[in-house]
Amino acid sequence: MAKGGFGAFQAVRPDFRCRYGILHILSASAYDPKLLSDNLISMPLETLSRIQRPPRLSEEVSADLETRIQRGDYAPGAQLPTEKVLAETFGVSRAVVREAIARLKADGLIETRQGSGAFVTENPKSLNFRLSTTGESSLLHILELRTMIEATVAELAARRRTDSDVEAMRECLARMEAALASEADGSEADDDFHLAIAAATHNQYVLRLAEFLGRQFSESRRMAWIDHPKGMESPREAQREHNVMIAAIAAGDPAAARQAAHVHLRGAAERVGIDLPNDLGGIRAK
Repeated sequence: MAKGGFGAFQAVRPDFRCRYGILHILSASAYDPKLLSDNLISMPLETLSRIQRPPRLSEEVSADLETRIQRGDYAPGAQLPTEKVLAETFGVSRAVVREAIARLKADGLIETRQGSGAFVTENPKSLNFRLSTTGESSLLHILELRTMIEATVAELAARRRTDSDVEAMRECLARMEAALASEADGSEADDDFHLAIAAATHNQYVLRLAEFLGRQFSESRRMAWIDHPKGMESPREAQREHNVMIAAIAAGDPAAARQAAHVHLRGAAERVGIDLPNDLGGIRAK
């Protein structure tokens, strides 16, 4: 391999992956951080939005285990190997294994029993529903789904919220403000904020659906915090939208809450170079 170019960059950042040949800008010269930065800054947002982060180790482990479950390596009711064995098998930490197990549990493929371990559910295929963030069309579909669900959830939350519900939302906003101040990853607080809105509906099925989809929606939120070319400006824009949402919910204004959620999701889409239909969810964008 020639010295320099993309090969040199891969040697420095072996975890970096791309699609559509976006990184041809590195092909002719040795890796230069300033050159890379200048080129990325000059690239249009719609191009930058196609640069794909590498999957987490937990995603790779959970995908492998899911494949083994679906092909029958682990039959319904069978116990999975212990965390220690799985960590050794995949060459990862036990924390990574625990996160992978949590993903499979959220997907309905396994269940955990206190003191016994993880077991394949009796009918794993019937409960499996996973959203993929790979590819621009997949992200569009996720954002469409989020808009249809979250706008209605915000509306219902405005009708039923209590003072304690609003306080829970504000606590999540405070955690996101702290993350913004330190330029840290606030995606977990972001997830919790949306779960707090779902809890404010006081509908157990809405909350359970939000909890089930939350882990999968979180990847589209995480992009705004750590994977966005605009840096921290993207989550700052989202935070301003969050404040409008909570103001409408606290005021008990269902129409305004629905509109604010719709504006927030359109903003999230625009920040990754995607245009959502103006009237998605029955709301005409202003």
